[in-house]
Amino acid sequence: MLKKLNFVRLCIILSLFSISLLSADSMEQKIDDLLQKMTLKEKIGQLNQYTGSAKFTGPVQTENRKKLSKAIKNGHVGSLLNVTSAKETRAAQKLAVENSRLGIPLIFGYDVIHGYKTIFPVPLAQASSWDLAQVEKANKVAAEEASAAGVHWTFAPMIDVSREPRWGRIMEGPGEDPYLASQLAKAQINGFQQNDLGKINTIAACAKHFVAYGAPVGGRDYNTAEVSDYTLNNIYLPPFKASVEANAATFMNAFNTVNGRPATGNDYLVDKTLKDKWDFNGFVVSDWNSIGELVPHGVAKNSKEAAKIAIKGGTDMDMESTNDAYLNYLPELVKNGEVSEEKVNEAVKRILRVKYKLGLFEDPYQYSSQQREKETLLDEEHLKTSRKLAEESIVLLKNKNELLPLSKDIETIAVIGPLADDKDSPLGNWRAQGGNENAVSILEGIKQEVKGDTRVLHAQGCVLDKNNARGFSEKVNINTNDTSGFAEAYQTAQKADVIIAAVGETAYMSGEGRSRQNIDLPGVQKQLLKKLRKTGKPVIVTLMNGRPLALPWTDKNIPAIVETWFLGNEMGHAVANILFGDTNPSGKLPVTFPRDLGQVPIYYNHLPTGRPSSDDIFATGYIDGSTQPLYPFGYGLSYTDFGYSDFSLSSREIEMGERLKVKIKVKNTGDRVGEEIVQLYIRDLVANYSRPVKELKGFKKISLEPKEEKIVEFELNKNDFTYYNDNNEQIWEPGDYRIMIGKSSNNIKGEKIISIK
Repeated sequence: MLKKLNFVRLCIILSLFSISLLSADSMEQKIDDLLQKMTLKEKIGQLNQYTGSAKFTGPVQTENRKKLSKAIKNGHVGSLLNVTSAKETRAAQKLAVENSRLGIPLIFGYDVIHGYKTIFPVPLAQASSWDLAQVEKANKVAAEEASAAGVHWTFAPMIDVSREPRWGRIMEGPGEDPYLASQLAKAQINGFQQNDLGKINTIAACAKHFVAYGAPVGGRDYNTAEVSDYTLNNIYLPPFKASVEANAATFMNAFNTVNGRPATGNDYLVDKTLKDKWDFNGFVVSDWNSIGELVPHGVAKNSKEAAKIAIKGGTDMDMESTNDAYLNYLPELVKNGEVSEEKVNEAVKRILRVKYKLGLFEDPYQYSSQQREKETLLDEEHLKTSRKLAEESIVLLKNKNELLPLSKDIETIAVIGPLADDKDSPLGNWRAQGGNENAVSILEGIKQEVKGDTRVLHAQGCVLDKNNARGFSEKVNINTNDTSGFAEAYQTAQKADVIIAAVGETAYMSGEGRSRQNIDLPGVQKQLLKKLRKTGKPVIVTLMNGRPLALPWTDKNIPAIVETWFLGNEMGHAVANILFGDTNPSGKLPVTFPRDLGQVPIYYNHLPTGRPSSDDIFATGYIDGSTQPLYPFGYGLSYTDFGYSDFSLSSREIEMGERLKVKIKVKNTGDRVGEEIVQLYIRDLVANYSRPVKELKGFKKISLEPKEEKIVEFELNKNDFTYYNDNNEQIWEPGDYRIMIGKSSNNIKGEKIISIK
């Protein structure tokens, strides 16, 4: 009898919304109609998100689960995070739709950062591909898999520009350049959303963390950001503005303070800039308990005050508040007139708007199909997409005497290193539902790549300590002083014709909360490389890491270095394809690698100084080292080479507003097919504000057959020559600009001056 009543209730609810869909003039009218039916407590309920990682399909066993289930039935929960699988999301959705008074569906959020079940390269690695189409395709696959598992909403992309390699979350972002970050933001959002949240295989994106989270003092996660308005407007805000233009459904606050004010509840940034000036009509979610953290930030004396600051500052949804700040205190704040009910209504409307766009009112269970989930996850085509992007994300940093690519007929290869046979680290941090049982290690990839007569030997060298692993979900600890494996590694290496040393960080040495003071190879890995070098055999280093590392000794003494990052499921195959030349490396660095930690922060688009770096003691520099990076932004080698010639501009003088065409001829001068990333930079030579020595304003990735040449053309418009002053006003100024095209930020192949009137 109860089941029959619930079925009838569901039909009535669906019928109500179906009638509303047919008769209402617009989605906004439907939202207004629903809002009028809601009590204040139900409205505030929509502003709450709780974690619900425990099972909903089994018996209720804990008080927390009973409490959450009751809250959902009472209409006091708008969203759940960390509930995955078609079965579990359906069960949780049923609690809301078939038991609450108004049957408003939940929205399920999850950190789908670089794949759901099929894992792709970490975002910093994806940025190394500079392939926007492939990045979009990868995020489309992630959305297809996540939506098949009942997920509606991802907390990605993270588009925090960062010049800070010590910061653990640099692996989750686009690197140091605002233009590249903006293009990647659009590609990722388009991949997740496909310009239509109503499609069953898309999910809502979330641009995060708003803003300047990538500029923590000392490189320490969650720490204060101190940036001028000028830098905020020109470096850290542009990718977020691009996200609004790409129709990102949601935004997430940053944990940090920005120039003394916490980003959560910052009315200037959230309400005035994001919502009013940029006309963002999605909703803003706090980061995990970032509303509650307004108290330790010292701007709120208690949770009630924190709730007031956050809602008035434009934060619409409270993620996992430890004190239920909105639910417990907003009713009283509204009743006392400290917060207007209209402010609450606005937040509710923003959340309902996204739920409508996702089609949850038409069919709240449409994402919860176990059959679709089974057919979609780890699809073979998805793995092919992962491998393709993994190959494009690899950056060849050094290749002395063309040691690479290796011949598959080589007699004996020694694969040495603590990460060589590790199937966990390839997945990187934030690997969603990825499992190492589906990952390919570097050792496995090499063994499958070589021919039958080739011997592949292996020794770990550095012992991975599984008993003293540190950090959430960390499987092993590589940061040890144990050299007991050196002797075996040396003996193994002596038997080989070439040594491949797989070194770097484990997956959980970068990511949230994993900042490092020292950005050299952790543990005794550098000592291991020194030991291997003594064999006299050629050594190839494959770097597995989630941040730029400072590796001056390695660069000076090792003939070949391959930056592989954390590449996902297909890592072993992708690395082997590069090492043996099946794929020609084409990746370029999206972030600068310093020579030494003391250079940090170091980035290509710095402002000029009155005393530029030179041999003069009274010029900017160091008395004990170079000011130049180890590997600059935009840098990456190939197994072929590319010649640049015939650089030209459509005019040497234009009016502001006219378009400028820039051309250059690029030729593959080698004997292998290869891809080149052609980069365009500008410099405003004289302005009211000091302008960067270079600014990336365009790039194109082209493929060339041996001896083939192509004309690469760019078109610059007015926006490319504008910038923001410290009042957040976009301005342009007449004058002379240097236009540059090159292979990287420090390898310019053509430049000319243009005058803009």
